[in-house]
Amino acid sequence: MESNQTLVSEKETIQLNSDEREECGDNGNSGSQTSSSSSSLVNGEEIMKAIQVVERDSMAIAHSYTCLFASLRSALSEVTSTSVDHMNCFGDAAGRVQECALDAATKGNRYINSCLRLNEEMKGIDNLSTQLKIIRRNVDALDSAVNRLVRFP
Repeated sequence: MESNQTLVSEKETIQLNSDEREECGDNGNSGSQTSSSSSSLVNGEEIMKAIQVVERDSMAIAHSYTCLFASLRSALSEVTSTSVDHMNCFGDAAGRVQECALDAATKGNRYINSCLRLNEEMKGIDNLSTQLKIIRRNVDALDSAVNRLVRFP
């Protein structure tokens, strides 16, 4: 802000000096070599001061932009690094979930196959059950017969 005020005041000084010359009747075309060279020397010094002010302000602005871009570069690098870390973590977690799902599916398939085999084996169980019932009746009949024979009254 101060640099802008300095620049404005330098411009006003230059403007005032040119206005003063016009009021004095000196418009830069006077026959006197001394007044012409001294006014151009003063005018040149004022221009140099104004250029120095502009140059100083430009350097301050350039430094400000440099700091801003360095800060943005740092923030972007940090965000990118964090995003890469998160993506790696996500990839690891997704890989583990995939492994667990595959393992669960394999175990599930084994269980289903075991159930199917047991079901096939159980289909013949009805005949076995009927045979066991017949054998039981025969054993009971045999037991009764033996008990009768063993008990002679």
